[in-house]
Amino acid sequence: MATQTQNPYLGWGGFLHKHSGAFAAFVAAVVLVAIGGVYVFVWFTGYAQTSGLVPSLLNLWSIANSVTFILHAIFWELVLIGIPAVIGALFGWQWWRLLPKEEKSQYNLSGKPSKSRGAGGAVSPLLFIAFAIKVYVDGNWNQAIASWNLDYVIGSMITILIWTTAIFAVPAIISLVWWVSREKKRIP
Repeated sequence: MATQTQNPYLGWGGFLHKHSGAFAAFVAAVVLVAIGGVYVFVWFTGYAQTSGLVPSLLNLWSIANSVTFILHAIFWELVLIGIPAVIGALFGWQWWRLLPKEEKSQYNLSGKPSKSRGAGGAVSPLLFIAFAIKVYVDGNWNQAIASWNLDYVIGSMITILIWTTAIFAVPAIISLVWWVSREKKRIP
């Protein structure tokens, strides 16, 4: 009786190789949700000012304006991005459920659990530093914060988001493409 040997390449690399179309669709969906979420927030910010929901100048805002703005932003994000994302996730979950159990058990997809618990502590200071750099570059370093309008703050946040994406996402995408292509070459 021949013994079946475990192929060491049947992990995430083998799974992604076999289901590259589904993986590409998942990555595209995540990117579209992220871009859509930012776009809806920018759209809502402009809408909130033009409709009179909130004042344009930040020094005129009250706690009521802040709470109203946050609640309305959450509503529009959920309606325009959250509900379609949940529907897409349900389709993905149904696809996963329909895979044969033999195929799921063929791959070692469990991986090792992550041990980092509080890794997000460095993000806020870095974002503040990036915002300070943006304010300095724009020439608003000595301007009163209350004189800034909401469009400037939101535009600065979007710019910082783009900077962060360029700094971290581009190398991550290059590494992921390199890893997937390397794994595809190793799998017979």
